[in-house]
Amino acid sequence: MAGRIGIADISPRVACGAYPAKAVVDERIRIQATVFREGHDAVAANVVFRHEDDGDDTDAPLVRMHPYSLGLDLWDAHVVPDRTGTWTFTIEAWSDPLETWKHSAEVKAEAGQTAEEMANDLETGALLLEQIAARPGQAYRGAITAAVEALRDDSRSVAERIGPALAPELWKVLEENPVRELVTVDGPHTVWVDRKLGAFSAWYEFFPRSQGAVVDEDGKVVRHGTFRDAIAALPRVARMGFDILYMPPIHPIGRLNRKGPNNTVHSDPEDVGSPWAIGSSEGGHDAIHPELGTIEDFDAFVAAANELGLEVGLDLALQAAPDHPWVQTHPEWFTTRPDGTIAYAENPPKKYQDIYPINFDNAPETIYAEVLRIVQYWISHGVTVFRVDNPHTKPVNFWEWLIAEVHRTTPEAMFLAEAFTRPAMMHELARAGFTQSYTYFTWRNAKQEIIDYCVELVEASDYMRPSFWVNTPDILPFALQRRDPATFALRAVLASTLSPTWGVYAGYELYEHEVLAPGREEYLNSEKFQLRPRDFETALATGQSLEPFLGALNRIRKAHPALHTMKGLWFHGVDNDNLLCYSRHDEVSGDTVLVVVALNSDTTHFGTTDLWLPALGLEWGQDFDVFDELSGDAYRWGQFNPVILNPAVAVAHVFSIKHR
Repeated sequence: MAGRIGIADISPRVACGAYPAKAVVDERIRIQATVFREGHDAVAANVVFRHEDDGDDTDAPLVRMHPYSLGLDLWDAHVVPDRTGTWTFTIEAWSDPLETWKHSAEVKAEAGQTAEEMANDLETGALLLEQIAARPGQAYRGAITAAVEALRDDSRSVAERIGPALAPELWKVLEENPVRELVTVDGPHTVWVDRKLGAFSAWYEFFPRSQGAVVDEDGKVVRHGTFRDAIAALPRVARMGFDILYMPPIHPIGRLNRKGPNNTVHSDPEDVGSPWAIGSSEGGHDAIHPELGTIEDFDAFVAAANELGLEVGLDLALQAAPDHPWVQTHPEWFTTRPDGTIAYAENPPKKYQDIYPINFDNAPETIYAEVLRIVQYWISHGVTVFRVDNPHTKPVNFWEWLIAEVHRTTPEAMFLAEAFTRPAMMHELARAGFTQSYTYFTWRNAKQEIIDYCVELVEASDYMRPSFWVNTPDILPFALQRRDPATFALRAVLASTLSPTWGVYAGYELYEHEVLAPGREEYLNSEKFQLRPRDFETALATGQSLEPFLGALNRIRKAHPALHTMKGLWFHGVDNDNLLCYSRHDEVSGDTVLVVVALNSDTTHFGTTDLWLPALGLEWGQDFDVFDELSGDAYRWGQFNPVILNPAVAVAHVFSIKHR
């Protein structure tokens, strides 16, 4: 049913209000609505924005909304949360008799009506101002009273009688103290507010067991890496400017059906197995793999990372190896096949004989409680970032419950959904509470498919925060299956500047590209099944590493607020399908970044830009200075600009715009 004053088309609102919209601390959130009523009387609206801890009895400022599209009844306001947690906004629309009076008085006065003809209008204004003056604590009572006296002073002209009330200084006070009639309320509507890292972060993934490891020429393990070894790798990750160091599962690895190198079914006793085959007689999801060290070693690792400005992210993989303690203590948590055996994981034609998936429908109460306990255990050891393995294979309502339960006591906790699946499920997981989401970026290479996909993500940005990964231990994209440093560089530019959150799996900076087999997207000698010690320092010293370039990209990202949000992305014209031109603009700071990037490295690319200048915060016909943050070069640009990119020299321009 419609209210007395019409309120419609409210945003941000997700799935008709079924889920909260998302924001981060200090983000400027735009609240929008269509507000209207019958007739010609003026309407107005305000937003009440409050944190869940404040309670309904706490006074919250009434943030006035303002019309932003003439003739369409569109109103907006901006609010800024200062804490994590659940916030609500309520829209209050109302008849605005003061504005109605102002318009009527001005029009009639301009038409030359006399004081006698306007007697009722003058008295109506006086009565409205008296209501405002009578309010307790009214600091401007004297000025308002003087305006009332002027309205009733028949010795003055019409202009002199209405002038004091309409003076800009006093009218600002009156707008801040409105007379609200026929108040109609819509809400509350919910916004979940994360810490800033939830929307803007750079992830780096490595296997701690490979840090400091030693293998012989046949790939056999001589020495297994430890957390103490991994501490020595932290400065390099921090030097590249990453925010989150994510590690695959760190738990004991099952012995039964352990996989060998390259996912072979047979394994030798010294083979290390897949970290995702979690659990053995040595413990389960709340245990440390003995060869990595102890829980004290892990705590030291987390502390060392934090000292360098890095957060540690852990993998939350809800599955079990055949010899996980759960298999003995809770066989009801798994699926039993007709022959009495427990079903292992399959994604035909792939088989995962070393992993038993959990059946969440068999005993949900005990499963839910155990998962919550595990997450809270790792939170107690300083971890508040979780990368969730295959969440699309578990019930969405479970994730909604788990994330909400964790956020009750740890609102800073973050969850990244590793769900490479159908779009409907990916979006629903984001709506259900996941902080960030892996995306299809890894498979988007051509110009139009990149544009189309990014536009889709911008449209979903009220609830879905995309994470663009250039590679993962599971995915060696076809574009990276040759040692071509320029292609590795241009994919890094795209990922780091198209999305506020991006990720890199170790080895990318060394241009690792060997594929398991033609037509596959899997690494040869995958680190998932064996140790992969790497000599990063020699590669860096000999100029064979992308590490400095990745560091430069992260420095540019942190310096420019325009790159911190998915909103503000705009694709510009450039007459070459091998060149992509786009910008990001931040309305609050005015910061603007303009990127032109080559989409392949085979040849030099020529083109001419056709920039949509308003998207850059500029006027049509305006020239401006651009500074290339990668090369240090500066240019004078306008709407149309010739561009030449030779990927052997430079794969992209990442311009900051200087407004004169």
